[in-house]
Amino acid sequence: MKWMIIFVILLFGCVNPTEDPEPNQEVRGVWLTNVDSDVLDSRENIAAAMTFLKEHHFNLVCPVVWNGGRTLYPSTVMDSLFQLPIDAHYTGRDPLQEVIEEAHKRGIAVYAWFEFGFAASYQKNGGHIVDRYPHWAARDIKGALLSKNGFEWMNGYHPQVQQFMIDLVMEVVNNYTVDGVQGDDRLPAQPSEGGYSSYTVKLYEGEHHGRKPPRDHTDSLWLKWRADKLNAFAQRLYQKVKQQDAEVIVSWAPSIHPWAYEQYLQDWPSWIEGRYADVVFPQQYRHSFDEYKALMPSQRYSTLHLSEPALNRIYPGILMKVGDYVMDEAYLKKAIQLNRRVGVQGEVFFFYEGLRENNNALAELLLNTFYTTEARLPDFTKNR
Repeated sequence: MKWMIIFVILLFGCVNPTEDPEPNQEVRGVWLTNVDSDVLDSRENIAAAMTFLKEHHFNLVCPVVWNGGRTLYPSTVMDSLFQLPIDAHYTGRDPLQEVIEEAHKRGIAVYAWFEFGFAASYQKNGGHIVDRYPHWAARDIKGALLSKNGFEWMNGYHPQVQQFMIDLVMEVVNNYTVDGVQGDDRLPAQPSEGGYSSYTVKLYEGEHHGRKPPRDHTDSLWLKWRADKLNAFAQRLYQKVKQQDAEVIVSWAPSIHPWAYEQYLQDWPSWIEGRYADVVFPQQYRHSFDEYKALMPSQRYSTLHLSEPALNRIYPGILMKVGDYVMDEAYLKKAIQLNRRVGVQGEVFFFYEGLRENNNALAELLLNTFYTTEARLPDFTKNR
């Protein structure tokens, strides 16, 4: 009996009933835009948004820092090249620093999102970037400025353009306590219709005994050559970030595979297997659950051919709102159920304002079902 009493004392004496259990690990993220949103318009709005996210148990916010050829933080890089240190709407402020401070107060991680990537402008014929540096322009087979879906592109194969983008990213890594940086469907990316600038043609000729690139932009070897150049850039950028601070996460939010490869030369499964992606948030943007469900296998198993550890670094981006569209509650619930059923422990939503639609309906649904308790963001620096 004495030994039984000692055993019970030891057993229960090791547990402090006042201690909270270790929170589970999930990605609960949201993109924060400067389009169709006023969150970044003031420090007060930012603080209110971070409080709302904290109350609803989110742990990651991805604020835009590069959009429309301008930064949303004071940039010496942009000032030196274009005399445009920050988007004029934010002159006198530093929205990125404000987001970092308000998010970190509440235990929310911040991944700086370089939304425009290698895109120079949107429906502005290249804007101030191509106007100042015309040799930075990407070109199509006709020699015209490369344009797709309204976006006009810089030449992502040109060393000056690559260095420009690395300088922007490293400026943020060096000057801000961000938890991560993020490229998306435009970084690293190039529309597959491009690759015909004089610089790129000469580069190809130099590696192919003087032969010119195929005129068919869908030629498989031509696709691979250009994708490999972007892969090399992604690896270089990753290494630059890690050399400066190994704890800063390098995340990517590309389009879905294999469409991303065919249309924008984004070979992101190679980024994961090559270990120059800490985490990937593919934009699995669909307007209905049936479409989302049909897409899921190809982003997990059928076409990626990734190892299990690599698959565990993929978390879907989910379209919550765009324009007049807002996902319905039934779709949201089924999507998260599907994610968990296939072993996906988290997601990132595009974008914050979707949580506030219809009197915060979708945010409340998450809080009352899947996000009932706080969750810790996985440590993506481990097990590489």
